[in-house]
Amino acid sequence: MSSNQPKVSPALQRLIDKGLFDRLPVSFAAFFFDQAKDWELLFPAERSYYERLFTLLDRSEPQLVADLFVPMRLAEQKMGVNEKTWPKGVFTLDQVDFLNRNAHYADWRKAVAGVFARIDPMLDEEVARSGRPRFVLVTAPDDIPVGPDRMWTRIEKLGKRVSADPSELKQLQSLPAQYAAVNGQSTYDVWVIDAGDLAPVPGGVALSYERLGAYRTRLMEQVNKLVNAEAIRGPRQLGERLKQLKLRVEEGAIAADPILSEFARSILLAGNGTLLINNTFVEWAAIQAIRRARPSVAVIAFGIRNKVKPFSSLLIYANQETTTPIPTQMDTLGTYVDLEVFYQYIWQEFEKYAEYRRNTVYVFAAAGMDEMFLIAPPDFVRAESLKASHIKGWLGL
Repeated sequence: MSSNQPKVSPALQRLIDKGLFDRLPVSFAAFFFDQAKDWELLFPAERSYYERLFTLLDRSEPQLVADLFVPMRLAEQKMGVNEKTWPKGVFTLDQVDFLNRNAHYADWRKAVAGVFARIDPMLDEEVARSGRPRFVLVTAPDDIPVGPDRMWTRIEKLGKRVSADPSELKQLQSLPAQYAAVNGQSTYDVWVIDAGDLAPVPGGVALSYERLGAYRTRLMEQVNKLVNAEAIRGPRQLGERLKQLKLRVEEGAIAADPILSEFARSILLAGNGTLLINNTFVEWAAIQAIRRARPSVAVIAFGIRNKVKPFSSLLIYANQETTTPIPTQMDTLGTYVDLEVFYQYIWQEFEKYAEYRRNTVYVFAAAGMDEMFLIAPPDFVRAESLKASHIKGWLGL
């Protein structure tokens, strides 16, 4: 294995040694090597995707694979891709610049999209054949200033409102720990993403905005220092420095897990507003967890956000508590408006992936309300009143 090749799984290493990547367009193969350079920081679902993708290409008829990549090879030729402009197995910011500035970049993007438009449906079929029941609970706090009749309006055509005793919510929130104890497939198969401070989930992931408070404060201070006090020449240099701002053990229990530690760093530094706004953190962390980890059970718990203060310098990560004398105020109405959008975003993100289609029960709830909103497959129990026991039966608990 050459020095510029990443350490990957044995299955992928066999394909590398077999010469599969030498038979693919150089930009396609190089993109994989770039994604896999931090293989140990990828979630199991991400590693599985790459293994299934390249195993599919390897076992397919060589002529079919060659035909698949014809448009991409033609685009590379028009762009001037060669050993000088694009060394084998290399995908750096120089190559990104080469692509973005090339007059034929649109042709290349179209060719890449065409490849995945043909490959991903086949990979989705594999996932669907091994599908299992999944559960998602999305909660709102009890200070929301409306009743259930004005909740979940953007998704109301997707499911129905059902009556539920408010006490059922606590039982629903306990299901992640129960599922993790029974299934134990992976630490990353159960997630609780919380604006507040829900209890940790043994055997699962608990990501809390409040518990990351010390880390968030340090990040804001360090980023401001980097931008204002040090000679950072451009975004590349800033990006490299930001990678060094890792979570410390005293700032969060997840620091002991390199994958989750890097996940938290990237969420807080790559998400617009995630350092400052609790619900933006929850929404962005949930979307990235769905995309990367594909959990079987997830609880996504929003809170009441504070009003964004004027001149808060969001773009330079300023701490609102120290940069303005204006008192902090809770924004219950703004929170309600935000969440109506976030509910739809989160449901749409789950449904992008084959793992969740037709086998996921979604429950949207608000503390203290005697109604919940249910989106469920046809074979889920049909009842006008939702109980935690229905979800337990669905999950086989």
